[in-house]
Amino acid sequence: MMSQQMPQRLYLMQVGTMPEYAIPIVCYLVQTGDGKNILIDTGLPEVIPAEGADFENGQDVVVQLANLGLTPDDIDTIISTHYDFDHAGRHGLFTKATYIVQRVHHLDAASNPRFAANRPQWDQPSERIQLIDGDSQLLPGLELIETSGHVPGHQSVLVRLPKTGPVLLPIDAVPFATGFTREQPAADNNPDAEATHASTIKLLDLVEREQIKLVIFGHDNEQWQTLKQAPAFYD
Repeated sequence: MMSQQMPQRLYLMQVGTMPEYAIPIVCYLVQTGDGKNILIDTGLPEVIPAEGADFENGQDVVVQLANLGLTPDDIDTIISTHYDFDHAGRHGLFTKATYIVQRVHHLDAASNPRFAANRPQWDQPSERIQLIDGDSQLLPGLELIETSGHVPGHQSVLVRLPKTGPVLLPIDAVPFATGFTREQPAADNNPDAEATHASTIKLLDLVEREQIKLVIFGHDNEQWQTLKQAPAFYD
């Protein structure tokens, strides 16, 4: 018998863009059989910081949820993949949610200037932050996968759906389909290329092991155009 806690629906929501590169900024909503609403990331902040001048808000996460008949108070849990402002920009709106974040990431963010501008959003009351260590099953059919590299303690998400089957969301561990390869990437400006590559291999192994047919890359516009977007959903 299938657990009532298991995911039943996955919604994909585009909340902004990087217009120059036609890159979508996205959030995801998982709904379970027992009526829980789990949001994966919250998108861009209302006021985009100076260093994010090439980002642009679209229909923000609150509007996207309203289109589905939900308010921020209906969100039970936020899976925070990492605290970059295009992924954690509206965390502060969800005052009833528990935030799930990798401990390594949360502790690093406290003193990392990269996350300073967005601190009012992610620095929530400690009683509502649930720190996890490494790979973890949040619910039956909803798994968090530690994928450091893009940032320390980045996490990807595996959602098991009744009809679609397992769906992997690498988020920024693998933002583009072209990067989902076992080949060592050419040297670039990534300060942690080794960890990024290791996380990519970890996800490739997972896809092979679990025979995952759908991998939704974090910012791949070409793929994004082919996917079901809210209010449509995967079930």
